[in-house]
Amino acid sequence: MGQATKGAVEVLTRYLAKELDRGGITAKCRRSGAIQTDFSGGMVRDNPEINKRVAEMTALGRAGVPDDIGPMIAVLLSDENQLGETVSESKCPAAWRCERHAQT
Repeated sequence: MGQATKGAVEVLTRYLAKELDRGGITAKCRRSGAIQTDFSGGMVRDNPEINKRVAEMTALGRAGVPDDIGPMIAVLLSDENQLGETVSESKCPAAWRCERHAQT
């Protein structure tokens, strides 16, 4: 359910970015992967096997931590960032892979 919801928000953001760009408004969303929090009973944080599996799928070789989110949000909201985007810290938490979507 969570992945379907993330996908729906991303599609809605793409649509809004295209529609609202005419008025100079950008639409942006953040898509995170596994973050070591209390979510789902803390399974990424507290279960070494799950944490290891998550780490194997990321560019940095570790699961995300809550402190990864704030800097990425700052980039997303900065004045220099004018395009509608989906930003994901799930594959490279500190590098903030940005997927720019054409707004034509």
